[in-house]
Amino acid sequence: APHAIAALGIARTFQNIELFEHATVLHNLLIGRHTHRQTGFWSEVFFTPATRRAEIAAREKAEQVIDLLDLQHHRDSMVAGLPYGVRKVVELARALCTEPKLLLLDEPSSGLNVEETADMAFWIQDIQHELGVSVLMVEHDMSLVSKVSDRVLAMNMGEVLATGTPREVQSDSKVIEAYLGTVDDVSSLRRAVA
Repeated sequence: APHAIAALGIARTFQNIELFEHATVLHNLLIGRHTHRQTGFWSEVFFTPATRRAEIAAREKAEQVIDLLDLQHHRDSMVAGLPYGVRKVVELARALCTEPKLLLLDEPSSGLNVEETADMAFWIQDIQHELGVSVLMVEHDMSLVSKVSDRVLAMNMGEVLATGTPREVQSDSKVIEAYLGTVDDVSSLRRAVA
C-alpha cells in the first residue's frame, strides 16, 4: 500500500504531474507531511497542543523545502495557475516533505526547457549532497543523467545493455547501437536523405 511504502522512507514523483490543482503550493507540501503526523482524530478535531506542535513542525519543514527549491514566490499561489516547470518543482518539493531516504524520480526533466532542466539538475544534486537522500530516476536526457548520476543502467526493450558511470555507459557500443544506430545505419540514412 502507498502509506506503507512512504513509511519505509520512499517517495516518488510522476512523469505526469499529480498535484492538488485547487490548493496552494504550501498546502500541497503540507499534504506531503501527513505521513509524519502522529496525532489522532480527536486531537485533530479539538486542535490539542500536540496537534498544534505537529502543525508547526509540518509548516517549518514545508518552509525549509520551499527555500531549498526556490519556491518562495509561489508559496501562496494556486497550483492550477502555475507554469508546467514550476509544477514539476512543486511535485519534487512535496516528495521531499515526506523526508525520504530514497527518492524515485520518473522523467524529472520531461517537458522542461533547457534552463528548467539545469535547475532540476542543481536541485537533484542538492537533494543528494545536502539532504543525503538517495535518488533513483528514469530519465532520457543524458545531459541531466551525466550531471547527477554516479551509476547508470541503460536498457532497451526491457534488456539491460550496460551499467557503469555515465561516461562508460554513453560510450558502450550496445548503447550507441540501440539509441543511435550503427555506422552503416547512419550512412544509409544519409544516402536516403541526399
